[in-house]
Parts: sequence; C-alpha cells; structure tokens
Amino acid sequence: MSSTQTEGTGRLEAFSDGVFAIAITLLVLELKEPADGSGGLWHGLVHEWPQFAAYLVSFFIIGIMWMNHHSMFSNIVRADRKLLLLNLLLLLWTSLIPFPTALVSRHLSGNGADASTAEAVYSANLTLAAIAFSGLWFHAVRSGLLAVPMSREAQRSSIWRFSVGTLVYAATIGIAFVSPLAALVIQFLLAGYYLFEQVVTRDPRTA
Repeated sequence: MSSTQTEGTGRLEAFSDGVFAIAITLLVLELKEPADGSGGLWHGLVHEWPQFAAYLVSFFIIGIMWMNHHSMFSNIVRADRKLLLLNLLLLLWTSLIPFPTALVSRHLSGNGADASTAEAVYSANLTLAAIAFSGLWFHAVRSGLLAVPMSREAQRSSIWRFSVGTLVYAATIGIAFVSPLAALVIQFLLAGYYLFEQVVTRDPRTA
C-alpha cells in the first residue's frame, strides 16, 4: 500500500486491542505476595503499597488509553501508511508501560534518588505515549481520514483537547525529582481528565 492509499481500520483496531489487552494484563504479574515478616500479612500488604499504587495508576491509564483509542477509531474510517506507523509508535510506548510500572513499584517507597529516577522513567514513557496519541489524531484530522469533516476551528479544538495532557505528562518528568509520589498522583488525576470524551467530530457550526 503506498503512502497515498487508504484502507479500512478493522485490522488496525483488532491488532491494537490485542496489544492493549496484553499490556494491561502484564501489569498484574508485578503484584507480588509480601515477604514473610514479624508484622503479619496485613502489615506486609500495607508495606507493599507502592506496587498497588503503581498498578492502579497504570491500569487506569492503559484502560483509558484503550477507551480513547476506541472512540478515536469510531470516527476514523480510513487508514493510510502514516497512520499505521503512528499507531505502531503508540503501541510501542503502551506495551512498554509495565516496565517503568515495575520500577516505580520497587523504588517509590524509598523516596530517594532511585524513586525519582523510576518515576521520571515512568513519566517519560507516558509522555512519549501521549505524543504518539496526539500525533495519531492530528494526522487523522488533517489528512481527511474521518467519517465527518471538521472545520478548522473544530480541528484545532479537538487537537488541543487531545494534546493538553502531553504537556502535563512532560512536566511530571521534572516533578519526579522533587516528589515522585506527587508526580504519580498528578498522572492519576490526568487519567481522570481523559476519562471524559475528548473526540468530538461534529462541527459546532452545523448544530
């Protein structure tokens, strides 16, 4: 298929769904039973709070990414070669999320240099995923791959809504070196922002 040819998105969506499913499943493999200790099981579970916090944040982030990917492709009806490449980049960073999640779960409680490094790596991973997501939507909108054409104003509005989180994710890279836990909380709250519908293709002038 040449760069100017387009085809349907069915295979792209099916492949993407599989990658999202695998990535979100791999997260649970990092949940370990607490080591035996004098404090008992409950004390051990409380002591292991970083791994549960990292799992929860990453689960919601990947799940909400999948939701928005589904919403995005309910509006995208054609895929060209560039869209396929951008989608692969998104899946690259999505499938990598379990690795920095494991780093955060192991080092967050230390709240030292290792905790900051782990959270910064996690933040960088999320930033790259957000850039790929924004690039995917930007290309679809500007290349006429949507089912419903959008005005320039509507295009700018939808691209901004999709991309604003990228700046916040990037900021958490620096925040991680001040407070790793604060960076993780910000990322969780940002996932809540993306829980709301960001893809609106209806031209407001036709309302």
